Amino acid sequence: MKNALEYIESLRSLKPIIYCNGQKIESVVEHPMTRPHVNSAAMTYAMAFGPDAELATATSHLTGKKVNRFTHIHQGTNDLVNKVKLLRKISQKTGTCFQRCVGMDALNATFIVTHKIDQECGTEYHNRFIEYMKYVQENDLMIAGSMTDVKGDRSLKPGEQDDPDMYVHIVSKNEEGIIVRGAKAHQTGMANSHEMLILPTTNLGPEDKDYAVAAAIPVDAPGVVHIFGRQTNDQRRLQGDIDTGNAKFAIVGGETLTILNDVFVPWNKVFMCGEHQYAQEYVEKFAAYHRQNYGGCKVGLSDVIIGASQAMAEYNGVPKANHIKDKIIEMINLAETMYCCSIACSAEGKPTEAGSYYVDTLLANTVKLNCTKNMYEISRLAHDIAGGLIATLPYEIDYKSPVTGPYIEKYLKGKADVPTQDRIRMARLVENMTGGTALAESMHGAGSPQAMRIMLYREANLKEKVKFAKNLAGIKPQVAQEQAAATKEDK
Repeated sequence: MKNALEYIESLRSLKPIIYCNGQKIESVVEHPMTRPHVNSAAMTYAMAFGPDAELATATSHLTGKKVNRFTHIHQGTNDLVNKVKLLRKISQKTGTCFQRCVGMDALNATFIVTHKIDQECGTEYHNRFIEYMKYVQENDLMIAGSMTDVKGDRSLKPGEQDDPDMYVHIVSKNEEGIIVRGAKAHQTGMANSHEMLILPTTNLGPEDKDYAVAAAIPVDAPGVVHIFGRQTNDQRRLQGDIDTGNAKFAIVGGETLTILNDVFVPWNKVFMCGEHQYAQEYVEKFAAYHRQNYGGCKVGLSDVIIGASQAMAEYNGVPKANHIKDKIIEMINLAETMYCCSIACSAEGKPTEAGSYYVDTLLANTVKLNCTKNMYEISRLAHDIAGGLIATLPYEIDYKSPVTGPYIEKYLKGKADVPTQDRIRMARLVENMTGGTALAESMHGAGSPQAMRIMLYREANLKEKVKFAKNLAGIKPQVAQEQAAATKEDK
């Protein structure tokens, strides 16, 4: 396993093509726009050697060796539960997205789906993937789960698009491997990952078989270009540390738009090639695993937001006000509700035919749907408690100015025993964690709310619920009624 420093050093040997704000990033380790994201991901490596190592590591069922949990295939409900607990702890330490969950979920989904394809189609994807997993574990790689296509006209299927590149697709095949083309959007952690694992993004028909592709690709493979996404207040990283709010660990996940310009993939890294009938299952397995996460990572972030709100109340001199206490209590309730959902969907996990463990799909989708609402309410309450200061603070450079600084120091003072700068820093942290990009990710990360609603309707087994109701209401089953009518007619 790599420690944090070894992970950071491993990125220096990669040469991905990344553009940001009109310039090419030469080193993700050194550039101020990407370094905070490197620091966040590095925490997933550091945890494996710290006091929480039991949560952050696991024993590989493939090699018997101790591995980082982010490269592990879940072997029981305890693995699923420990995953959630780990995500919460890392969020508490970073206050932001640490990016490595997406790859873990893509790996676990691929383990299940490749086994099913092999069983039903006689392919060899699963054995290939097992060898790839050993490689990932042995080198403790950070994998960017790469599912979301740019989608073009969303009323049209992939094969109906005017431009076929709106979904990643297979351009050609030969004895050596395949060539793929297209783009993946919203790619969390891509810039500071080692490889990406591309997956299909939607249900596919026979006419879309060229879009049924799953494959592992190095982030710096020939033909791969990354365009780093803009985030709320990201330019503050270039101006100091106070206004950033969370200078060391950034804002969210450092997402990219990743272009695949006729990228070659050798067969040993291809795990689906044309088996369109399994695309939907791929999406559902990945999505459920990823939605499970939100009651861990987002609750860890909520812990920080709640702490920052309590601190602001103390700095403002009103921690004992009843309305402040009520708001803090409500924030705690909302956060722990999300956590309960994640623990429940993990504890209710079941073994798959592939031998790994999978979450309860219904409960996993409930987790994420709650997050799309609860994170906004937690943020609203944080704004209420912190006050308008979070929206109108002067620039950091003005605070440090010998001309204007003394005025800010004097007039933005709260409680007498709290340094003005501490109050400013805490206000900036609240601003950083409860606005813009951070909230949008809570809404759309792991799929939009409508995607969860569709899955809830599909997984809820409404027919069984109707039976419960009819039984209590004294309504006989339809079959029995028809049989009774037929018997009466015969007589």
